Amino acid sequence: MPEDPPSSSPSPSSSVSSKFSSTWLRFFVKFHRILLQSRRPRKQLQFESKKLQFESKTEEKEEEQGRREKVEEGGEIVMQKAVKKLLFGKWEEREMAAVEIKRLAEEDVKIRKNLAELGVIPPLVEMADSGDSSRRRSAIQALLQLADGTFTNKALILEAGILSKLPKDIYKVDESTIHDLSQLLLSISSLSNTQFPLNPSSLLPFLLATLQSKSTSDKSKAACLGILFNLSSVLENSGPLISNHVVDILLDLVSSSREISEKALATLGNLVVTLMGKKALEGNNMVPESLIDVLTWEDKPKCQELSAYILMILAHQNPKQHEKMAKFGIVHVLLEVALLGSPLAQKRALKLLQCFKDERQVKVGSHSGPQTTWVSIGLPVSERETNEGKRLMKKMVKQSLHKNMEVITRRANAAGESSKLKSLVISSSSKSLPY
Repeated sequence: MPEDPPSSSPSPSSSVSSKFSSTWLRFFVKFHRILLQSRRPRKQLQFESKKLQFESKTEEKEEEQGRREKVEEGGEIVMQKAVKKLLFGKWEEREMAAVEIKRLAEEDVKIRKNLAELGVIPPLVEMADSGDSSRRRSAIQALLQLADGTFTNKALILEAGILSKLPKDIYKVDESTIHDLSQLLLSISSLSNTQFPLNPSSLLPFLLATLQSKSTSDKSKAACLGILFNLSSVLENSGPLISNHVVDILLDLVSSSREISEKALATLGNLVVTLMGKKALEGNNMVPESLIDVLTWEDKPKCQELSAYILMILAHQNPKQHEKMAKFGIVHVLLEVALLGSPLAQKRALKLLQCFKDERQVKVGSHSGPQTTWVSIGLPVSERETNEGKRLMKKMVKQSLHKNMEVITRRANAAGESSKLKSLVISSSSKSLPY
């Protein structure tokens, strides 16, 4: 048989040549592609760039949506487990479930509504009456979060009987629980003007005991005052409030604590417009002295406005109150408020001063004989008192001018013209002032 010719193996020089040619070919293809891209119109390149950006953003959104769905699925599983423990678990498991429900309710209003639909509110309200302080506090805190921002949940908590779970003796309950419970009731009390009215007789024992307690914090008392304010905004509630001596308690708070007096004065302002409320204020020994004292609180302009409002209603066609107010030196205080108070306080102070002026005119006009002038109430008679009154008036005018200058300077600084105003004040002399 003839033998096969031996296979020829490639030489080293030919393999190097083929590798070089393939590398050169790839380089040429890339260079040609870049050259073609550089010749494209700029608008086409911008369009392709925006297209790529849009596609990348779309992918990111899809990934984010996928992550959210996974989180929601995980949250729903956690929610179902917590509800199951709350409804069917032992007391320790129920307490842990209440803590978990509080954490879930803090995230979103939608979750709060979902939790309420799953029926967590009735067992939490039942737990709020527990003898164990830790368990009670966990339930109240969970209810507080569930009531935040949802009208429906507040109504459900009220219907579940939260008012019947209030402690009969607040001294047996720790301060943190009292504070959380006050905040929960404050949130629910916003239903006062709705179709789910609150029963004041169920709330008042707890509220008044908290307000009169010396161991209760100002934050808890402020929340209770907010509840009383919401209740007093409904005219039908004025009777139960006044019959439970709310007016006396509020006046005591105004005199003892300036920090929480604003809500107390606002509640008194709601009650004074009723006949029972006005009589209760007139019969209190602290009126009008405590209210006149509030008019001197220059650092509390809102309190001054509320106090002036209450005094206006008490002084309306009431000569006996006029005499009591004049006895405590209201005229001088009103003059100071009319010069230095807020715009609303100034307006009300001037109206009160007008009442005294009109009354004095009537008194002087009723005398027989020729009368050329009349003297306003509170005007000094002796020379010493006259000089003292002039000195006091000059002092108040100076204070008013100083305060007005501070307001002008503050406004000028806000507009970036403080340097111009300072140079104007320095260069101006007292002779150029029109006084």
